Amino acid sequence: MTQCHIAAMKATHPVFCTIVPPHVLDKLAQADDPDLAGPARRTLEADAAQRTHRRLTTVLGAPAAAVPEGAAAGKPHRTLYDAQHGQRLPGVKVRGEGDEPGRDATVNRAYAGLGATFELLLKGFERDSIDGNGLPLVASVHYGENYGNAFWDGRQMVLGDGDEIFRDFTIPVDVIAHELAHGLTQYTANFTYFGQPGALNESVSDVFGSLVKQYVNDETADRADWLIGAGLLTERVTGVALRSMKAPGTAYDDDVLGKDPQPAKMEDYVRTGRDNGGVHINSGIPNHAFYLLATDLGGRAWERAGQIWYDTLTGGSLEVDASFTDFARATVAAARARFGEGEEHEALLKAWSLVGVPTG
Repeated sequence: MTQCHIAAMKATHPVFCTIVPPHVLDKLAQADDPDLAGPARRTLEADAAQRTHRRLTTVLGAPAAAVPEGAAAGKPHRTLYDAQHGQRLPGVKVRGEGDEPGRDATVNRAYAGLGATFELLLKGFERDSIDGNGLPLVASVHYGENYGNAFWDGRQMVLGDGDEIFRDFTIPVDVIAHELAHGLTQYTANFTYFGQPGALNESVSDVFGSLVKQYVNDETADRADWLIGAGLLTERVTGVALRSMKAPGTAYDDDVLGKDPQPAKMEDYVRTGRDNGGVHINSGIPNHAFYLLATDLGGRAWERAGQIWYDTLTGGSLEVDASFTDFARATVAAARARFGEGEEHEALLKAWSLVGVPTG
């Protein structure tokens, strides 16, 4: 059976995935300041509505966008829509593939972010779009009223304009890449969005989001900031980003947002029924393992560490309910298959050991 067939079989249950964790929005929704609480509550309500819509369209088998007839392989097919501050998707088409930039900087940033993600997948991993078969990339901007989030709904990505706490979600390119990477996972390992497999789903998106940002900035692993969503938080927040792969738990510490709850090691694993079993929280553990591997190996992170993660994701050996240990063991097998038992293999074993995940 080919990897494309494996991906097609697994990609049957797309999920609704957001960049801002619900525990952050819950905290904001309880703020005394109505300028903070109001947008957070509306964002939570919009997210709940989209989750319901996602379940219905999954059951009904809503089709993904088709590749244009006669389209060349290895070329992006991007379409941008303006939701005009409503919640009906996709909205009004504002830019297609090859169109010149317009006056809307948000549209232009989203278009560029889709292109950067497509380019890294193609040049770095020889993958034609997120499904490997040239899937068109669709995004809607200006979603909702003061919508403080961005999400992948199984068919397209959606980006809000932000509010008092969050700036425009098209500003950090890794946010765009993070959401598209949920599509990459959907068409490959398709991890269940709960508990450890859900945390792996989120972590894979953080990894590829960070890789795209490093690719755009032409950064080596030692020069990257390893922050997810740097530049997204406004001056009202005491913090630098949504998450830190270098130092999970340190991205923000704020009176309104609370303290970043991500652990870096299994000994601090958070057991909770919220946030789909802590998918945005415990993702800090595999995130940190990847950071340790990439910085230990040095150079451009997508060239060795990224290859191991990509091979693991697309290898077809993981179940949808894979645990951290399952994933770690699969990375070891992938590293051995691609690089042998050299420094990549040793660095990988060390990284998982430091975060407390056994590799067998």
